[in-house]
Amino acid sequence: MKMKIIFLSLSLFLITGTAFAQKDAPKSIISAKVTIKKYHDKEELDRMQKGQLLELYIERIKVLVKTLPYIAFATKPGVTMSTLGIPDTKDNRETLDDEFEASDIFMESTVQFQRTMLPYSDKSNLIAAIIFYEDTMKALHQYSEFH
Repeated sequence: MKMKIIFLSLSLFLITGTAFAQKDAPKSIISAKVTIKKYHDKEELDRMQKGQLLELYIERIKVLVKTLPYIAFATKPGVTMSTLGIPDTKDNRETLDDEFEASDIFMESTVQFQRTMLPYSDKSNLIAAIIFYEDTMKALHQYSEFH
């Protein structure tokens, strides 16, 4: 009986310690979820249905909104405040969290707008915009190679 209590207490202590340790893990400035799975050429986009193009367009907007504001810091996921030499203080973590929350709110509003209005756009304009967004993302990767 005494052994069960000790084992239970030790297990609870370890679980609590693990939970608190995970909260302090450094956050990446650019989320690892922010990626373009595949780049397309015009011919490939021409063969797609408008619904598929709408999804690609929205995906690219998400990537750009979650990347462009931070290019002075990084252009790829995995860079944290600590990596950049920014003190990992409570205030800095809260500021980063506030920024992520504001970006998420903006993104929800933008995606809702795009899903409502984009179906009225011309297919050729969607294709041109997707190619432009993809070229912008490729340019960001080149930018990171130069600094």
